[in-house]
This record gives sequence, structure tokens and C-alpha cells, in this order.
Amino acid sequence: MDEPEVVNSNKGETAIVALTAGKDRRMVEAAIYSTANPPSEPQKHRSSNPSLSLSLSLSLSLNTMRGHDWINSVLPDELILEIFRNLDSKSSRDACSLVCRRWLTLERFSRDTIRIGASGSPDALVDLLSRRFPNVTNVYIDERLSVSLPVDFGRRRNPSHSALSWLRLHFVSEKNEAGGSESDSYCISDSGLTAVADGFMKLEKLSLIWCSNATSAGLTSVAEKCRFLKSLDLQGCYVGDQGLVAIGKCCRQLETLNLRFCEGLTDTGLVELAVGCGQTLKWLGVAACAKITDVSLEAVGSHCSSLETLSLDSEFVHNKGLLAVAKGCSLLKNLSLQCINVTDEALTAVGVFCLSLESLALYSCQRFTDKSLCAIGKGCKRLKSLMLSDCYFLSDKGLEAVAAGCLELAHLEVNGCHNIGTYGLESIGRSCMRLTELALLYCQKVGDEALSEVGKGCKYLEALHLVDCAIIGDDAIYSIATGCRNLKRLHIRRCYEVGSKGIIAVGNNCKYLTDLSIRFCDRVGDDALIAIGNGCPSLQHLNVSGCHKIGDDGITAIARGCPQLSYLDVSVLQNLRDMALAEVGEGCRVLKDIVVSHCRQITDVGVGHLVRRCRLLESCHMVYCPGITAAGVATVISSCTNMKKVLIEKAKVSERTQRRAGSVISYLCVDL
Repeated sequence: MDEPEVVNSNKGETAIVALTAGKDRRMVEAAIYSTANPPSEPQKHRSSNPSLSLSLSLSLSLNTMRGHDWINSVLPDELILEIFRNLDSKSSRDACSLVCRRWLTLERFSRDTIRIGASGSPDALVDLLSRRFPNVTNVYIDERLSVSLPVDFGRRRNPSHSALSWLRLHFVSEKNEAGGSESDSYCISDSGLTAVADGFMKLEKLSLIWCSNATSAGLTSVAEKCRFLKSLDLQGCYVGDQGLVAIGKCCRQLETLNLRFCEGLTDTGLVELAVGCGQTLKWLGVAACAKITDVSLEAVGSHCSSLETLSLDSEFVHNKGLLAVAKGCSLLKNLSLQCINVTDEALTAVGVFCLSLESLALYSCQRFTDKSLCAIGKGCKRLKSLMLSDCYFLSDKGLEAVAAGCLELAHLEVNGCHNIGTYGLESIGRSCMRLTELALLYCQKVGDEALSEVGKGCKYLEALHLVDCAIIGDDAIYSIATGCRNLKRLHIRRCYEVGSKGIIAVGNNCKYLTDLSIRFCDRVGDDALIAIGNGCPSLQHLNVSGCHKIGDDGITAIARGCPQLSYLDVSVLQNLRDMALAEVGEGCRVLKDIVVSHCRQITDVGVGHLVRRCRLLESCHMVYCPGITAAGVATVISSCTNMKKVLIEKAKVSERTQRRAGSVISYLCVDL
């Protein structure tokens, strides 16, 4: 066999590493080892040490790059294809495709997913991709993503490599000359959907996100040629009923359908689809579709007996439609409702008929009362997740009923339900021992006693989120820390009664903590972070924005005790100085994201020490820091080759820095 054409030795070595470190490493090792050791040699000499075996594989494999083609001469196409399919990351697959022409061809055959953003020639681009990747089964087209303009990086080995850039430019100019607007040229049209249908006949998943030029004609082409389609996402597409009717008639294996913000649809399309795909449809999402009413839901209830998930956001659906779904879809497991005209009658029916319900989310449901939750607690014994947001007429009584009946509850979020207080959460703590995540947002009536019960009863709690809970303080956090020692994520924001005592208890007891956020908790000081630094070595994310009592000592303790830290937000810390940033640079070598905005004592010296050590840094926010100048910004840009975003005032960016890294510099502050 011909010697493989080596395109890039570094990429090739990455490819070999990807091959030997993937899920099929042993298979590759065996093939390479059998090549290096003829059958006459005893197999007993092979080492059983996995690391030694991997080293042997790497040593033999890398000889491919030195002219000895052991892989291509031994491994058949089918085996290499299977290895490619099991690689975990796109970067590894791309590296493999650069080794030689054979691997490039095989990698293209193995590729099953493509993602396309807004481009200069989406229709022609789809046609090109369909010829290069014939076995694709998943296509994601999202026109919310930024337009990627063609860029000439200089001379290329192969002139055909610039075909895509030429294609985009030619398509844009051709369309503009024909009278089409420039914005239209970045939107996939029915011609593009026809190319999808013609090129990807094995298609199983198709996502068209905000593709405003796609109509029923293009969707009909997809329906007629892609008979194996199982998932269709039309979010934000103005398709009509005819396209949906065609999907119902032709795609009889459809399981997932997302119709969020499809304003052009009416009951006619959804009814016909329910009739055609009723036996297989398991997931349905509808939102902001003004012409889809109870008629559609009645059809879903009559024909879609296998439905497991329903997400419904509508002002035009009433009890009649949801009652039909509850009675006809007894296998329903996940229900999300934001329907202002649905009342207790419909949700009570869910509790009576949908005994397999596992997840329930209610958003801004002002007509539900405790009667609904009592029915859910009585009937839905398998409920594992409950989300209540802005449901003002639900109270402790309803939550107590859920606690008594739904003993498998693992996730609970209460957001802005002003009549739910301490007593309801105490019931959860006493009864729901499998609770793993609890979120309380804007719960002004929930006190320390509630979390004390959670700490006593919910030993498996791993995540706690508290936002604007005015009367929750240190005693509550202390109870959680001492009772829930498996806690991994703790987020507290604007809970002004929480101070150092509670956070110290977390540091002393929660050894597995990986994510800590205590934003604008102005009673938390350095002693709290010293305890975290001493007791939580696995910490990866830390946000202490606005905790003005925290200074150099606390951040230094984190830097010395938490080497795995990858995200750090110390914005609005007025007492933080350069010494702390130097310590972070010394101790947190895997740091990727840092926010130092509004830190008045941080200067160029501090960020210079930071970036000299933190070589993996990808984002740095440093607006409104008077001590940081254009020289400091240039230092950050020049030192961090992986940098993707720098947030800074425009006046602090020199012309040279702008030319060098304009694509990663942002001037708007949206996070503070």
C-alpha cells in the first residue's frame, strides 16, 4: 500500500493519541501489536500494564509519521470507521482526518452530525456538505449563530481548499445582482432544504432554528425523501400547515417535534400530524402559536397514546385540550405548562390519569390552587422534579401534599411563589429524603427552620440555590453543611443574613464542593474563604462578586488550596490587590475564566503576574479598573494564546492590539 500523505505531523500525532486513547484503544493496540509481532513470536511477552501497552501503541503508531505505514497496511476500513465513530470530540476527529487521504475519506464517511450557522451561501453550502458527508443522520441549522465570512489565510497546498470561500462570495454577489437582499443570502431557503432532502436521505434528526426563509415547500421535500426522520425542530420557522401535513403522512417514525414560535401553523397542520405520527410521537413542544388551540390537543390526546413529554406555552389553550391529553396520554412523564387559561380542573386530571408523571413545571399559572398540587401528590407517586414559578395561589398546603405523596422527589425549585413559606419546605425536608437539588428564589417567607429540616432529612443533597431569600441566614447554611456532606454546588445571591459562619461550616464539612457562588453577600469575609481553601480542594468555580469584605487573604487561601479552579469572579472587590492575582497565577494553573471588573486596586502588574502563569486563560473581564491600562490589555492579549474574549473599555485598546486581536475584544459590559 502507498505510504500515507502526511499533512501535518503535529495533528497526526494528536490523531494517533485520539485513536489509542478512545473507547476502542484495546482494539487498536491489538492490531498494531500483531503487526509488530508475527504469529510465530510468543504472545506471552506482551505487557499487561495498560500504561506500558498504551506507550507501545503510541511508539509503534507514531512510526506511521516516519514512513512506516503499519496502521493502513493492517486495519481494514470497517475497523478504522468504527474507531472514528467512537472518538469523543470533534477536534480529535478533525485531527484524524489530516493524517492522510485515506483517513480523510473514512472520517467523512463516519461523520453523522453537521452543524451550520448563518453563512454567505447556505443553500450551496448544504449541497457541498451533502456530497462530502454522505452518511450524516443529524443536521442542525441555526441561523442565530454569527455569520462566518470567508477569510484568505494565504497560499494553500490545494486550490480546492478555497472552494468554500469562493462559493460563499460567488453566491452572495450572484444573489445581490439578481435583486436579493444581503440578509436573505444568509438564510437557508427551500432550495437548501431540497438539497438536505436529496443529500441526506438517511436523515433522522433535523433542526431548523429561526430559519425564516424556509416554507412548507422545502419541508415537504424533506418529508418525501427522508422517511426515517425521528426528530424535527422548527423553532422560529414560519412554515405552514402543508409542510406539517406532509411530515405526518411520510415520516411515520417521528418521535420528537418542536413547534415553538411557529406562528404560521394552525390546528389543521398539527391535527394531521397527530393522525399520521400518533403511534410514535413521544415529545411535543408548542409555544407562541396563536392559531393552535384545544382542537390540536384533543387530536394529540386521541391519537398520541405514546406521548411522554409535553411542553405547552399558550394563551389559547383551555381546560378542554389539556383534559384530552391527560385522559389519552397515560404514559406522560414530563409536563411543562405556561397557560393562563388552564385551571385546577385540568391539572387535577393530570394527577388522576398520568400516574407515570416524573417531571412537572408550572410557570405563571395564576389559576392553579392547592387543589391541583394535592391531586398531583395523591396520584403521581413517581414525581421526581417539581418546578413552581410565579404561581401566587399555591401555598404550604399544596407543597405538603406533594411531600407526603411524592417520596421520590429529587429536584425542587420554588421561584416567586409568595404564599409558600417555612412550613411547606419543612415538609419536604421531613419526607423527601432523596432530594438532590433545591432552589429557592425570591422566597421571602422561607426561614432557617426550613433548611434545618432539609439538612436533617436530605442527606443526598448535592446542589442548593438561594436568591433573595431575606430571612435565611447562617443557621440555615450551617445545618445544610453539617447534614448534607455530599454538597457539590452552593449558590447564594443577595441573601444578606448569610455571613462567614455558614460558609466556614461549608468549608469544614463539604469536601466535595466544586462550585461556590456567594454574590453580594456582604457579611462574608476572608475567614470564610480561608476555610473553603483549606477544606475544598476540588473547587472549580468560585464567584464572590460584590462581597466587599473579601480581600487578599481570602483569595490567596483559595489560590493555595484549590489548584483545580477554572472559573473565578472577584468583581466589585474594593480591597483586592495585585498580590492576590499573583497568588492565583501561581496556584491555579488551569484557570480559564476570570472576572476582575470594578476592582479599583488591580493594576497592570497584577494581571501581568496572572497571565504569565495561567496559560490556559480563555476569557478575562476587566472593565472599570482604573489601574489597568492599554499596556496591561496588550500583555493579556500577547500572553494568552487561547484567549477568546477580553472585556475592556475601548479607550484602553491600542490600535496595535486592535489589529492583533480585534476578534476577541468586547467593549460592552452586560454581566454587571
